[in-house]
Amino acid sequence: MMIDTNTIVSMTEANQNFSLVTRIVDQYGTAVIFKNNKPRYRVVEIMDTEDSENASDEDVIAVSKKLLKRNSAVYEELAK
Repeated sequence: MMIDTNTIVSMTEANQNFSLVTRIVDQYGTAVIFKNNKPRYRVVEIMDTEDSENASDEDVIAVSKKLLKRNSAVYEELAK
């Protein structure tokens, strides 16, 4: 994940000044909150997340097939 250094905020700073986080999101589209010097949270506008929350039918079918294959023994046991 590429992180723009302008969007980085420490956890302490986010706790003390959340309006700074919202201004960063307004300007850059995202803010990344670091905890213990590691990226921990990403803040985005709600409008940006609506499209990414929906999986395509093909993706859902592919994941379902993987789960069925991986857990076939369990499903067979449950079917008894």
